[in-house]
Amino acid sequence: MRDYKSAKPNKVKGNRRKRQKQVRDWRQIFQHALAIGLLLGKCVLVLLLVGGAFLAGRTIFHSGYFGVGSIRVENLNRLSEDEVVGLSDIHPGVNIFDLDLEAIGRKIAENPWVATAEVRRVFPRDVVIRVRERQPRAIVNLGYLYYLDDEGEVFKVLAASDSLDFPAITGLERSFLLENPDQGRRLLKEAVGLLRQIDKRRIFTANQVSELHIDTEDGLSLYTMDGGVPVHLGFTGFGAKLDRLERIYPKLQGRLAALKSIDLNVADRVIVKVDRGPSGKG
Repeated sequence: MRDYKSAKPNKVKGNRRKRQKQVRDWRQIFQHALAIGLLLGKCVLVLLLVGGAFLAGRTIFHSGYFGVGSIRVENLNRLSEDEVVGLSDIHPGVNIFDLDLEAIGRKIAENPWVATAEVRRVFPRDVVIRVRERQPRAIVNLGYLYYLDDEGEVFKVLAASDSLDFPAITGLERSFLLENPDQGRRLLKEAVGLLRQIDKRRIFTANQVSELHIDTEDGLSLYTMDGGVPVHLGFTGFGAKLDRLERIYPKLQGRLAALKSIDLNVADRVIVKVDRGPSGKG
């Protein structure tokens, strides 16, 4: 009988592979560490440079270097430089980056003589304001006397010191312009266009005209300086009508006091009505 107690168990050999120790490449590790160190160093340097530039810029920005040193106003005719600078409300020393250029331009344009105002910075310390002034083209009677510019825009009530040496436009009521702004603006632009054409004439010139009358139904009429004779032109074709008038106007000039009206609205004709007095017929 087998003695199991005294029998020694057989040792089972392990079946796992023995690991071999890897030799560390300290040179490669050192190179990697050096590369990482250099990269971190560059990042730190960049951060220092950016931070330094930011601090330097901030210091310069708040140091007064960009404080307004001069204000130049261009293209003035009627207004003075002091008036425009006063309207701009720009004070010497204020940082030019704090200026709202568009708002300043709008503020300057609140003056009735100013059509547009362009404001720009000239680094590091200058401001330039370029103004386009309105030019009176006529005086329009709307209950009060107003200046009318070359675009047909009503822009200013006349003051006592303002010149009256401009053609007078009559016939439109202030209430009509308020109730019919588009039609009123169109009629005023047509009136200005007619005055512009008369400026180019050599016979029937602006010196021959005392008044331009607007009738919303019948159109435009000119009144002669001598005799106050109405010359009816309607709404269109002013150039051809003035051509016809100029062909006979030298003959009519000496007789204006005896004329009632001149009508140019019939094609290729000039209809002259004679004033025969209170008892006669025109």
